[in-house]
Amino acid sequence: MEWTINGQAVSASLDPRVSLLDLLRDHLGLTGTKKGCNQGACGACTVLVDGERINSCLALAVQYDGRAITTVEGLGSTDALHPLQQAFIEHDGFQCGYCTPGQLCSAIGMAGEIERGVPSAVTADLAAAAIVLNDDELRERMSGNLCRCGAYNGIVEAVRATLAPGKAA
Repeated sequence: MEWTINGQAVSASLDPRVSLLDLLRDHLGLTGTKKGCNQGACGACTVLVDGERINSCLALAVQYDGRAITTVEGLGSTDALHPLQQAFIEHDGFQCGYCTPGQLCSAIGMAGEIERGVPSAVTADLAAAAIVLNDDELRERMSGNLCRCGAYNGIVEAVRATLAPGKAA
């Protein structure tokens, strides 16, 4: 199997039952993506596949053969943080940091959904030309990512400041 992970070509011969999360963590040493519940309920394992967010614990690596995968390690570097990573620092969007990689990848995936006009359960006007990222919309779209420390206010502020700059509090 072959993937493009964080811009690098990667190949591996694996049991077809290996999850994408286990490929990343156990076989490739990309431990930024976290194993939380291993049931798709917490979002700690969220990564981007071709720009769309998925729970990597529920995905088999073989399903994504030939696809582009981005983990938190591929978002930025210590010398050049992604703007959302910087916003998490500035707005105290993390405490222990365990959920942060999944939160970051999820928020970036969410931005792509909004750009493509994908509605959420709370999108008020399905015929609108653009989706407004208000607090209800943001919280609904990020609801699949849990934070056991309760840093939600900082997370929302960081996402709002980065993805909806006119709405920053």
